[in-house]
Amino acid sequence: MKQSRIPRISTRGFYDLGSGRKLKNKSYDLYPKKFFETLGNVPEITIMIHGLRNNKSGALTKFSIAQSRLKQLGYKYPVVGFSYDSNTRGVQYKSCEKKATDVGRIIARKNGHNLSKFIIDIKKKFPHLKIRLMGHSLGSEVILHALANLKNKTGIVDNVYFFGASIPADSITPKKFGKILQKTVRRKIINYYSPQDEVLKYAYETGLIKIPLGYRGVQRKSVPKYVQKRVMPKNHRFVSYVSLLMSFH
Repeated sequence: MKQSRIPRISTRGFYDLGSGRKLKNKSYDLYPKKFFETLGNVPEITIMIHGLRNNKSGALTKFSIAQSRLKQLGYKYPVVGFSYDSNTRGVQYKSCEKKATDVGRIIARKNGHNLSKFIIDIKKKFPHLKIRLMGHSLGSEVILHALANLKNKTGIVDNVYFFGASIPADSITPKKFGKILQKTVRRKIINYYSPQDEVLKYAYETGLIKIPLGYRGVQRKSVPKYVQKRVMPKNHRFVSYVSLLMSFH
């Protein structure tokens, strides 16, 4: 299927950027709607979820980077973006960064419900469709909570890819979300992490986030479908991480 532009699932404007409060009751918007009616013609899609500090334009750039890299790796199926309110108020100022990060995490968790609703709806319409989820930084929080909302749906997602994930490292342990991931993901949960990631290191050392999964990986027992790969990206940016992805099959 030829893609002239990257289709997206959007919840932009659904949450308050200063508090995380829900503003709209609808689950998501689709752009363009016609694209999502044609998914009976493809075997799978990959949904890319961006991180913190991305406005609408920044999110579209991340989706384009994902599409370009996967195409280079021989991926022939559609890449879909999930765009949400991650450009929280004051995130660029040190005096506000703790509150802005916390609000970003609240919004990301709530978007887990929005993403899970899309997955349920699209799988109901196209049961054959395989879905891969790719999350950068705060996007890992959206994925984690989407799967938590899908905890009774065995193998509903095919693969999960984390790049520079900001979720706490113990999230993948059996005591936390590990068993849910093991059930809801059919094949693998692959975590690309880097102890050289300066953004995650700063977030950890200043107490913005507990030990991030993307910084140290899992130190304790995880689950069988979880795999982690230590990488050395140039920086925390999505383009630096995804450039190190050597295969996608």
